[in-house]
Parts: sequence; C-alpha cells; structure tokens
Amino acid sequence: HAILQNCKAAGNVCVCACQVRATGKMYACKKLEKKRIKKRKGEAMALNEKQILEKVNSRFVVSLAYAYETKDALCLVLTIMNGGDLKFHIYNMGTPGFEKERVQFYAAEICCGLEHLHRESIVYRDLKPENILLDDNGHIRISDLGLAIKVPDGEQIRGRVGTVGYMAPEVINNERYSMSPDWWGLGCLIYEMTAGRSPFRARKERVKREEVEKRVQEEEEEYSDKFTEDTKGICRMLLAKDPKQRLGCQADGGAGVKAHPFFKNINFKRLEAGILEPSFVPDPRAVYCKDVLDIEQFSTVKGVNLDQTDNDFYSKFATGSVSIPWQNEMIETECFSDLNVFGPQGTRPPDLDWNQPPEPPRRSLLDRIFRRHVRIPSTSTTEEHPREHNS
Repeated sequence: HAILQNCKAAGNVCVCACQVRATGKMYACKKLEKKRIKKRKGEAMALNEKQILEKVNSRFVVSLAYAYETKDALCLVLTIMNGGDLKFHIYNMGTPGFEKERVQFYAAEICCGLEHLHRESIVYRDLKPENILLDDNGHIRISDLGLAIKVPDGEQIRGRVGTVGYMAPEVINNERYSMSPDWWGLGCLIYEMTAGRSPFRARKERVKREEVEKRVQEEEEEYSDKFTEDTKGICRMLLAKDPKQRLGCQADGGAGVKAHPFFKNINFKRLEAGILEPSFVPDPRAVYCKDVLDIEQFSTVKGVNLDQTDNDFYSKFATGSVSIPWQNEMIETECFSDLNVFGPQGTRPPDLDWNQPPEPPRRSLLDRIFRRHVRIPSTSTTEEHPREHNS
C-alpha cells in the first residue's frame, strides 16, 4: 500500500489515507503502534477488533480489507470515510443538531448496522457521535469496534465499558446484558442529533463522571420543542432504564425499532440496497474535522522491548487480505477485466492458445516517429563480408 497522507493521531491510534498500488483503490489505514499496545496490554483488544471486523460484511459498518504489520505498527486497512464524523456535523455546521429528516436517515442506517452486528451475536457497546462516520455520498458507517464483543449463544455478558454519558444503566451497574446497551446508545444518538446536546449532560458542561452516571440511572431526560411526538416517543422507549422494557430488547429485536412511527417515511428495503438518497452530501472540497495532532508530536514509547511472544501475536493479526472486500475491490477496479475475454463460443482467446504464434510487439509512438525520419538498414540486406577494393 502507498501512504498518501501524513499520519494523524487521535486517541491511541493514527489514521492515514492509503492506496493499493495494484488497483488504485483508496482506503484508510489505521495504525496501532506495537510498543504502545504492549505497554497498555492492549493485544487482546486489538486482535478482537480485527477478528470482529473480519466477520462483518455490512454497508453500514466499516469493512476490513487488509491486516498487516510493519516493523513498528499493526495496520488495519479499512473503508475510507471522507465526510467527517457525526459529532463534527452536529456541533460545527451552524446551529447544533439536525432537522428531523436527516436524523431519521442516520438513525435508520445506524439501526441497520446494529442489526447486522447483532445477527453475528456481536454487541457494539460504544455508540456515540464520534464513532459514526460519513462517506463521500453522505451515507454513514459504524466505526471503531475496539469494545465490541461476541456474545455466546443463549448467554449474557458483563463488562463496564463504553463512554461516559452513553453507557446504559445495566452497564454502569455491572449487570449482565446481551444487545440492550446498543439500543440505549441509539436512543442517546437520536436525542443528541435532535437537541444538539446529549440527554444527560449539557454541551461543554463540566461535571464529574459519577454525577453523569447518577443522572443516567435516576433522572428522566428533558424534551424541548425540537422534538416531535414520534421523536420523543422513540427516545423514551430506547432510553427506558429497564432493558426488559426497552425498545429493541424484545423478541423482534431491531425489527421492532424499525416499525416505530418515527421511521414511517423510511423504506428499509431501499435503504439496505443503498438506493435511498441522503438529504446531505459532503462537499468534496471541504475538510470535516477540527485540527488533529501529527503523530510526530507524540512521545515515543520508552522502556518497552518486543520479543518472540509478541511475534506470535503479530502472526495472528497480520493475515493479509479479507476475502469479500478483496473480491469487491477486484470487481470495482476491473483489475482482471483483460483476462475475462474469450474467443467465439467460449473458446480460448489467441493470447492464451499455446498453438498460436505470439503477436509481434507493437511499436511505440516514439519508435514509429524515429523510423519515419531515420532510415535503418534491414539486417536481411546487410552483407556479412564487405567487398575489398582492388588496389
């Protein structure tokens, strides 16, 4: 892969644009520094994200195309998303929040992405505006699956993970759960996209983690006149404190969420086929992000040495291309189109027939011009023995 953009750091990783040399296909390359992973004991989390990305093939979740390693980093080559994240669009494009039509569209695509994850028994656990990315055409994908985990069939898990203000009550209380935290997260997102603030903390409000968690557990969210009745209704049902009463947590799962009146204008079959047009399309000339720090500004990790046990882990991570995205890349870029040409009635074309003499090489333009102006003697008329002059 050719790196086309300097690496930019955000959090514990850096992301840059890259291009596959053979096909010209553009991707985003997410680099995880090996020494930083080892220092923070993040091997299991990095491998988990890679393995989950391999399993999911959804137009609403970022796809993993390649996984490889360099001397210093582990690299995930992912769907490139140039339109920025939802947090930027909510708060940096004029009045905070979106009109209802745009909220419906994004919420519907997120709902489909969650359904596809849940179909693979994967709970996402980190739904927030920063993790929802827009592509060039205005469609969204769920990204950053570092906290996602596969739930064994018929079982529940426990884990107090996520982002403050978006964690469901059962996660905060360290209770057992399956897919319920994701539907809570969708409720938080619909609320924030509508109100221009999160449901349990005002924008730029400085408040301790414990206070936010107390509000999540005990207080009811407030609704301004920005909320229509069906928007208010779906938020209340998704933000039910008891997961047994929460929309999406019954037997019908995501289908129950899609059936809510809030989505009455969404044709989900057309949406999943990718033929519904978004109301907002990013400007290809604009940069939809705030300033980010160059990776060079980060201090290098000291006091960490890599050994053979690390190499064993890297061999599990760096497995090359992922089959379905690779096939899609080959089809999209028509990389093998020249090989798909056959002779009459499916016969072998001349260039693949060993009994056919090879075609003479075509002369280049420079060669033809040169031959037009310079007479080159033919080897067939050249005398092997020049005549001797009689003295």
